[in-house]
Amino acid sequence: MNIKITLLTASCALALAACGGNDAPPPQDTTATPATAPATTPGTAPGTAAGGMDTGTDAATAGTTTPGTTPAGTTDAGATGAASGAATTTAGDAAEVTGCETTIEGNDAMQFNVNSITIPASCNEFTINLEHTGQLPEAAMGHNVVITSESDMQAVAADGLSAGADNEYVPQDDDRVLAFTDIIGGGESTSVTFSTSAMQDGGNYMFFCSFPGHSALMKGTISVG
Repeated sequence: MNIKITLLTASCALALAACGGNDAPPPQDTTATPATAPATTPGTAPGTAAGGMDTGTDAATAGTTTPGTTPAGTTDAGATGAASGAATTTAGDAAEVTGCETTIEGNDAMQFNVNSITIPASCNEFTINLEHTGQLPEAAMGHNVVITSESDMQAVAADGLSAGADNEYVPQDDDRVLAFTDIIGGGESTSVTFSTSAMQDGGNYMFFCSFPGHSALMKGTISVG
């Protein structure tokens, strides 16, 4: 009897083993595999994708310029300074008077070097010496000195055009003209001496160059003081 029981038990054990009686699943490896970083090409900057396309903006380099170049939209201050520093003139000074005489200058830039002449009240006569400090000839840049009242200046200058070069661009035998010199060219000089009696009333008088187009710039006041 015992032998039968033993054989039966052994047979059951074998049956269970053959049918996979152990239901527990095999253990699984739950260890996470480390993520692999994307490979980069040696020498490429961060933020640069494969193929060389820059995926970011380097703010630090914005607005920079190549050494030796001027940023767009700006001006060269040195060049501006050089342009604005073109030849200056001494026009605007009062004439220096010695006794009853003065010397003034005209140049190739169509300018007198003074803009006022004051005749001493003690002078019954006065002399103006004119020097042309330029180089251009009389026909191109001739200068003279004409004296009239302020109110007559423009009309006398206009009439001087009709008088022409042969008459020094001054209307002849005109009572409006108190005095005038010859027209001179570069390197030349001339003078005129005139009575101051007509100016003793204290009116407003002008001296100017009557060469065509010059009176707009070459002019100044003359008075007895």
